Amino acid sequence: MIAYLEHFVHGNDTESRPDDDVTCLCKALDLQGSINCGPTEIASKDFGGLQSVKPLAFIRPTGADDVAGVVRAAARSSNLTVAARGNGHSINGQAMADRGIVMDMRSMEENFQVLWINGSAYAEVSGGALWEEVLKRCVLGFGLAPRSWTDYLSLTVGGTLSNAGVSGQAFRYGPQTSNVTELEVVSGKGDTLICSESENSELFFGVLGGLGQFGIITRARVLLQPAPDRVRWIRLVYAEFEDFTRDAELLVTRQEGDSFDYVEGFVFVNSNDPFNGWSTVPLDSEHGFDPTHIPSNAGPVLYCLEVALHYRNSDHPSHIDTVVNRLLGRLGFVKKLKFQVDLSYTEFLLRVKQVEKQAQANCVWDAPHPWLNLFVSQSNIADFDCFVFKKILKDGVGGPILIYPLLRSKWDSRTSIVLPEGGEIFYLVALLRFTPPYPKDPPVEKMVAQNHEIIQYCLHTGIDFKLYLPHYKTQEDWKRHFGNQWTKFLERKASFDPMAILSPGQRIFTRIPQPK
Repeated sequence: MIAYLEHFVHGNDTESRPDDDVTCLCKALDLQGSINCGPTEIASKDFGGLQSVKPLAFIRPTGADDVAGVVRAAARSSNLTVAARGNGHSINGQAMADRGIVMDMRSMEENFQVLWINGSAYAEVSGGALWEEVLKRCVLGFGLAPRSWTDYLSLTVGGTLSNAGVSGQAFRYGPQTSNVTELEVVSGKGDTLICSESENSELFFGVLGGLGQFGIITRARVLLQPAPDRVRWIRLVYAEFEDFTRDAELLVTRQEGDSFDYVEGFVFVNSNDPFNGWSTVPLDSEHGFDPTHIPSNAGPVLYCLEVALHYRNSDHPSHIDTVVNRLLGRLGFVKKLKFQVDLSYTEFLLRVKQVEKQAQANCVWDAPHPWLNLFVSQSNIADFDCFVFKKILKDGVGGPILIYPLLRSKWDSRTSIVLPEGGEIFYLVALLRFTPPYPKDPPVEKMVAQNHEIIQYCLHTGIDFKLYLPHYKTQEDWKRHFGNQWTKFLERKASFDPMAILSPGQRIFTRIPQPK
């Protein structure tokens, strides 16, 4: 079977392979799932739309045994690599394998169950399950929900745990990587291992935020809590960055019960631009944005603090009003620029799904997305605002510019995730660029160049930052990214994927040939 695979790796035309060859390969791998050795467009592109490479094969495993079998087969070859593809939402080809093997983790059997252990509830879910599926099953079936989310829930459990998984709840509960207690992982050696804080702990912490470099997550045990019934979702406008950050930091450092349950924020353009300006703030069509309330000294961009309060159906509306007014009374937003709606908990968490539907209708969801995500230290965020938000991005990015504070103490330093070096508070900054099909908008190349300019500004001025969902082209850049954690990262790679088979699309390591 290995000779068969390598026959195609070394130059045969993969696009003209007969069906008999595909059948032969399926039998050789002895998979419960399926394999496609022909042209596989879905495996050669991702949401970013910036890169495209052809794999040798696209495999749909049904469980960990299939995943392990594929990895072991690659290990016996001289140069095959393996990439685990979730829902294809990576930006720079991280889930691709140039003339390697791509595995569709969405095809994994569901195996969903809720467990009660020592009085706490957990969901056991497949690494290929979408978070939106986990949400619906937990809430509808058990009245429970995970504590920490991402904004967009059409992402796989294994995919977000391999990065971090952040949203407006992370200030309280930490990222999703801080809310998982056990994993089933297939290592780069093809071993299937159960790991946790107390069992195979080095693999457990390495895989969390490990960018797929040490193992493929095939199952996860996620901590649950009682799900609220409803959410009051509020947006507050600020003219001054200092006021915005002061209030955001106040909310994320308050104890539970003395703050909101969700805190995020974003930057928007101080104009009537339909994609970047005032109209992006109101939460429903009935409430327009009245720009006459904007202070006359406001700059080219404004800021929106986005918060939410959970509550039960049994809570009296007057009680919710009282709690919200008490929390808002401490804040210095523009008083006549407040927007709010009440909706169900699942509607709130699936809010980006509606944006996706609109973007698909407008033909921009499948267009390239040159996104940039960073963690920036609190000590440098004001300088970042002055140069990046107010100058480079003063005309917007054609999509959301997220910014909100997070707390270092909510992140486990034993994972592979790297954060800015200084202080308890750091900020997530996400430039979620869209490329609408309009001639006046900048081409993708200009957006990519703008991202590069921002990164170079941070490097040259000594901004304390780290890329989130990182993408670098050289190992020297990766060394700088990991800093003093690079040695640990190398040790874990040598232990769990010594031939560098896994996640070649990250471009951190080069496949080590199998000795003949």
